Amino acid sequence: MHEQISAVATAVGVLFAAWQLHRGVIQSRTDFEDRVVEEYRRISHRLPVRALLGDALTADEQDACLSTFYQYIDLCNEQVFLRVTRRISERTWLNWRDGIRSHLERPAFAMAWEQIKRRSGKSFNELRILEQSNFEADPARW
Repeated sequence: MHEQISAVATAVGVLFAAWQLHRGVIQSRTDFEDRVVEEYRRISHRLPVRALLGDALTADEQDACLSTFYQYIDLCNEQVFLRVTRRISERTWLNWRDGIRSHLERPAFAMAWEQIKRRSGKSFNELRILEQSNFEADPARW
């Protein structure tokens, strides 16, 4: 009887440890995803609200913001890569993917992305592939 109680107690302890480990992995992933979202916010705060709302920018405004648009495009490419390497969850990916698509459909973002694609050679391959799939492909399955 004592051996059975010990076996049950050990099994419960192992299950509890596994649950704690699983919770730690989830929390670590959530913290990482939150840091990426914070980076997006830092970049988006430097863009004109008009661009974020979907208005076109003047040529001078577009040129003045190109560096920030570049940083946004770089972040988007990184987000796709993070999904390729499965460092983010599918739920987070779907949210980020929809945001990337939504932003790149806005005139100022679309104009910047076209200019960056034209001038960046073979950079941003992950984002290019996602765009070619009409934002439908899951990079984790590439």
